[in-house]
Amino acid sequence: MRGLIERARDWANHDPDPDTKTELLEIVERVVAGDEAAATDLRSRFSGPLAFGTAGLRGPVAAGESRMNVAVVTRATAGLAQHLIDMIGKGGRVVVGCDARYGSHAFYEAATEVLSGAGLTALALPKERPTPLTAYAVRALDADAGIMVTASHNPPADNGYKVYLGGRATDEDGRGVQIVPPADAEIAACIATAPAADEVPRSTDGIQLVGDDLIEAYVARMASHRRSSAPSKVRVVLTAMHGVGGEIAQAVLQRAQVNDIHPVPEQIEPDHDFPTVGFPNPEEPGAIDLSIALATEVSADLVVALDPDADRCSLAIPVRDGGWRQLTGDEIGVLLGEQAASDDRRAGDALACSIVSSRLLGQIAELHGLRRVSTLTGFKWIARTPGIRFGYEEAIGYCTDPEAVRDKDGIGAMTYAVSLVEELAEQGKTVEDLLDDLARTHGLHASSPLTFRVSDLSIITESMAKLRGVGLSELAGSPVTETVDLAAGADGLPPTDGLRYVTEAADRVVIRPSGTEPKLKCYLEVILPCDGNEVPHAAARERLEQIKSDLHAVLGL
Repeated sequence: MRGLIERARDWANHDPDPDTKTELLEIVERVVAGDEAAATDLRSRFSGPLAFGTAGLRGPVAAGESRMNVAVVTRATAGLAQHLIDMIGKGGRVVVGCDARYGSHAFYEAATEVLSGAGLTALALPKERPTPLTAYAVRALDADAGIMVTASHNPPADNGYKVYLGGRATDEDGRGVQIVPPADAEIAACIATAPAADEVPRSTDGIQLVGDDLIEAYVARMASHRRSSAPSKVRVVLTAMHGVGGEIAQAVLQRAQVNDIHPVPEQIEPDHDFPTVGFPNPEEPGAIDLSIALATEVSADLVVALDPDADRCSLAIPVRDGGWRQLTGDEIGVLLGEQAASDDRRAGDALACSIVSSRLLGQIAELHGLRRVSTLTGFKWIARTPGIRFGYEEAIGYCTDPEAVRDKDGIGAMTYAVSLVEELAEQGKTVEDLLDDLARTHGLHASSPLTFRVSDLSIITESMAKLRGVGLSELAGSPVTETVDLAAGADGLPPTDGLRYVTEAADRVVIRPSGTEPKLKCYLEVILPCDGNEVPHAAARERLEQIKSDLHAVLGL
């Protein structure tokens, strides 16, 4: 414990933020006084430096090397700056944006000043803007990198630091895309050798404020995805989930002549406490209840739910039998994928999705003479697909305009979704009709998630080890005919921690740890043929529930 106390005191002495410095020293004093709870807390805060994961850093905002704070962000930015200088020399340009979470403004200011202090140009976006705007800016401004301070849909206590490469720092397919190996390890190595946080040079000389003209260009680009210039008849309920997407999303809709907009008043403005939701993620049960209530009240045609940094988008639709239904991430993906595949005006010849997303997108691609591409999970892989026209993953992330934004973009997806509802209505059809048409053509592909949130990460490790040891012999009464350990690499893809099972009946289950949250995630899909015009929705739901029951029994969670 003495060594840990000395490490903590040394960290605090080099912490440039007086608030987290005081916070840490107070914990140390409680440890010295024999407080066991404080000792446990201190061990957690110094369990190792935050590592670059799915797209950079992510963790709770607090003092210590294992938390998100100004000291950690300062050293991370110093490491990124050194990595860029090693790659391209002096003169690099880096876009910086942030959301409205706890710590975001301070982390944004630290990042811009450290970049400037390293001799780079920091292109500072207006604060509290969506993640897709940062991704757009990396390409639009031909920057060499981008930093977005956000924890996306994580719990309120968290914040994060997402990194994109562009310009001279990557190839064309990777321009404006989140980092992948080996860049993450190379940046981490530079961070490890960075000076203590208070010794990192900072200045404001190299900070250039990016004006509203960039936002105007993004709004115009996203609005252009609705081709008609006539006012739309689609009535939209919109929630920003207490995040930063509300203002720009409404501006895009209005520019696109979609004027019948009903924002959810309790959730449209940024609020870092996320008071109306347990978790600020549109996928979580109850998260869009306020939206559904408002949609029912105003007889809306579509609910659009953005996550807090607006890179994800969920949809809900009125259904034939009355009421509302939230679409699954896969349903939205295949709807937008069919829309993209049917539009020859859109560039690119590939439809891409992750290995945990529905196999239906591949069927759609083949029918339209396009390439089907399967990637590892995460848009850092999906968005760098050569020749991509459209890409998605089931976690409500959609890349609808890869020429402009090589990342998931909830606002761009929103515009295409409104256009789809409008186009179907002109044909006398609904979204449900199109989903049924796809099922009749390709078979009903029904998917569902099964997620186990844990407080102890060792539970996930033990569960994966148990599965690798015991395996699965059958699911829903059908023998497992294919077992693939993705950690060994599969389908020409790099290794990743996951297991894939396919049954004789063509059911598929992929099980993997989440890359951003303490969750074990199971992705279920069944494929059932249609008998004439009948689409077997009830049978598919029953089969999915049986598979869930089987997995509960095996995992014991």
